[in-house]
Amino acid sequence: MNELRLIVVSGLSGAGKSYTIKCLEDLGFFCVDNLPPPFLPKFVDLCLQSPADIRRVALGVDIREREFLSEFLVIFDKMRHEGYTIELLFLEASEEVLVRRFSESRRPHPLAKDRPVIEGIRMERIQLQPLRDRSDQVIDTSFLSVQQLKEILTRHYVEQHEAKRLQLTMISFGYKYGIPFDADLLFDVRFLQNPQARQELKSLSGEDPKVVSYLLNDPAIGDFLRHLTDLFCFLIPLYEKDGRSYLTIGVGCTGGRHRSVAVVNELSNRLKNVGYEVSVRHRDIQRG
Repeated sequence: MNELRLIVVSGLSGAGKSYTIKCLEDLGFFCVDNLPPPFLPKFVDLCLQSPADIRRVALGVDIREREFLSEFLVIFDKMRHEGYTIELLFLEASEEVLVRRFSESRRPHPLAKDRPVIEGIRMERIQLQPLRDRSDQVIDTSFLSVQQLKEILTRHYVEQHEAKRLQLTMISFGYKYGIPFDADLLFDVRFLQNPQARQELKSLSGEDPKVVSYLLNDPAIGDFLRHLTDLFCFLIPLYEKDGRSYLTIGVGCTGGRHRSVAVVNELSNRLKNVGYEVSVRHRDIQRG
């Protein structure tokens, strides 16, 4: 029973469920989309009995109907109690992004076919909140490209399952665009001198050598980077000892274009130098 790894994919309409299923299929999962919840136990039994040695499965489950949601939660709890390795992935996005996606696709929302799309989005979010609360992983796709979504899925469902060391992800972001949904630790670098105030640096990013040089001249940054590196080197082994397989660190400035980008790049290089594998994502570098 425990040899089968099952990922159940659900979430808000328009948040990327179908694409996520395709990504997991590319990553080696046996995938089925829109499986009715009552069929879940029987489907798992068939996988376990299959001569094809199916051991990694991803299911897209459509549970907008109230009776399906209640039934799914009962089935989900029962299967976990029986020892199945079953994980629940919930996909979501902001109202603004979902409205735009439905507008671009010219499709009605499934819960508001003859009403404004926003009403269906809000109704579905309320209905699926109990499911979101039970999820092992929540991914907000609002600002993710399809490639970034695939990288996240790879990190969470392939690399972390196979790797021996804790997987580190560092995200730069702008506070004015909101805090990253998946950050475990957050650090604010708005105390550093701001390149945005310099006309010759304003149009550049934190990856440009001129911006990096400007920031490195800030008296505060040297001690800050040293102390933060020491803190991570202290914390990471403790997280590993506790059984954590991944850790996401967010570093924010005002717009997410200059200071946070440069600090994330510098910190990731320092952690790589002491032997950690680090993935970097600059969420707002094109927006700040």
